Amino acid sequence: MQISDATMEKLLVRSGTATVEQINALKEEGLHSKRPLQEIALKNKIIDDKTLTKAFSEYSQIPFIELSANTIPTDVLNKIPEHIARQYNAILFKVEDDGTNYLAMDDPDDVQAVNFIEKQIGTNTNIYVASHENILATLEAYRSDVAHELDEVVDIQRVDDTENDNVKDQDINESSPIAQTINLLLEYAIRSNASDIHIEPREGFVQIRYRIDGVLKEVNRLPQNVLNSLVSRIKILSNLKIDEHRVPQDGRFKMKVGGKQYALRVSTLPVADGEKTVLRILDESNQAVSLESLGFWGKSLENIKTAMPEPNGMILVTGPTGSGKSTTLFSILTILNTPNVNISTVEDPVEYKIPGVNQTQTNTKAGMTFANGLRALLRQDPNIIMIGEIRDTETADLGVQSALTGHLVFSTLHTNNAATCLPRLLDMNIEPFLIASIMRVVVGQRLVRRLRHDTRQNYPPTEAEKQFVIGMFKLRPGQDFKYIHELEKQAAAEGIGGDTPLSTDENGINTLWRADINDNANGAQGGYKGRIGIYEVLNNSVPMQKLIIANATSDQIQNQAIEEGMVTMQTDGLIKALRGETTVEEIIRVTKE
Repeated sequence: MQISDATMEKLLVRSGTATVEQINALKEEGLHSKRPLQEIALKNKIIDDKTLTKAFSEYSQIPFIELSANTIPTDVLNKIPEHIARQYNAILFKVEDDGTNYLAMDDPDDVQAVNFIEKQIGTNTNIYVASHENILATLEAYRSDVAHELDEVVDIQRVDDTENDNVKDQDINESSPIAQTINLLLEYAIRSNASDIHIEPREGFVQIRYRIDGVLKEVNRLPQNVLNSLVSRIKILSNLKIDEHRVPQDGRFKMKVGGKQYALRVSTLPVADGEKTVLRILDESNQAVSLESLGFWGKSLENIKTAMPEPNGMILVTGPTGSGKSTTLFSILTILNTPNVNISTVEDPVEYKIPGVNQTQTNTKAGMTFANGLRALLRQDPNIIMIGEIRDTETADLGVQSALTGHLVFSTLHTNNAATCLPRLLDMNIEPFLIASIMRVVVGQRLVRRLRHDTRQNYPPTEAEKQFVIGMFKLRPGQDFKYIHELEKQAAAEGIGGDTPLSTDENGINTLWRADINDNANGAQGGYKGRIGIYEVLNNSVPMQKLIIANATSDQIQNQAIEEGMVTMQTDGLIKALRGETTVEEIIRVTKE
């Protein structure tokens, strides 16, 4: 949709998204760069695509619609051929019994496009306006059966002999079946909301697995003879050496699907049957979400919000690989990212790009380790430092010294919970009195699969199940069902679980939730779709500092934190299970250690 500068100025004023001073600054920037006001406003995030489309809808009196690919019948969609729909960014989303057509476009003022499309579908057409991003996402409905397309392409490559032939140029060029296979594997993974793709050589076949919501799932098997070509094609895309098969390699490349840009981090590893390749999918269009949206609430949210504005000290996020630590730090840094602070990071790798933040990628071969990168950052006048991970004594020592000399330091550590983080720093030869003085809060976290609210099922637990919950979640004296009920009421008041009715009262649990294992529609996997975090936030109070200086064990530190009101990860998970956000089984799966 192309909007004139004059109209765009009116829309910004009408929508209330920009002041007169901001509009004048945008106009001046447009004058110097010779770009339209619409492009400048969107680039500077004065207004987003959806809000602009709504404002244009009100101004032009063309009704606004937000499309969902899942609700459009295939026969209706296909009345406009895919190439025409993509050329004009137009979607036919509904046809009445009397022949009335409902057409959504991102530029309904394009009379030529409307006339051309009406020759295809008829003139009895109601025009709607939808945002450009929404149209692009919905256009992917034309490719609804990627798995079937993949099978068709793979069938071309199935041959009787399963020996790995030498790779030829024609096997891996842009138009080859191998290139099509890679494109479809990536597209299918992105559609399935997978975080990782595993291409694994097995005896007699190549296994393709996706990690969806933290769980690996086999999605296809390819003939073994395509392995070398498949790996070589990925190496070409990620600028790796295609003739090197003996050592691991790392690279990355980018691609667009549904109007969104994705970065794919590639890792190859020689194994017994060939080269295994894993691709991590990173959505570069992802915006940081609030801490509340991640799943923080109550005492945990209060403690982390109290620590964030501190001028110095250290905030650590702990958990195993894939527990969402980077996402938590990304959200915190985005909140703290204001024009009056200098935020610098050293990461391996840079997963989330944050505008206005100086992000450095480690490179061990070039001597850019976490420790060397941190030394360089300290000469760059930072206010806030983020170290991707504390892996060794040298990095830990530099991080502590940075926190002592007036910097707010964020980092991650691989420990099972928040309390074991402090003894882990002692193992890295950090003096107890230093840990006590610089530590602000320690966050422990995991990710659990989220129940799909439309299909989740509730049921009354048996007495045996109630006792199992008491035993499994180790409810302590004073942490009986009355305590759990009060926590659930607080979580409900803060929006956890939406309008789900309370599952407890002062006497016990009345309702538990489970997934509908047959629900695999609209991106769900056995009744689960997406993930939510479960957290514990350990606050470094004065009694806690005394324990640290006294070289207390992690159990003593944990008990003190609970006495001070810390909600443990398991208890946070239990509350979210009672609120219908996940299941008790899912909490046990990720916290059983």
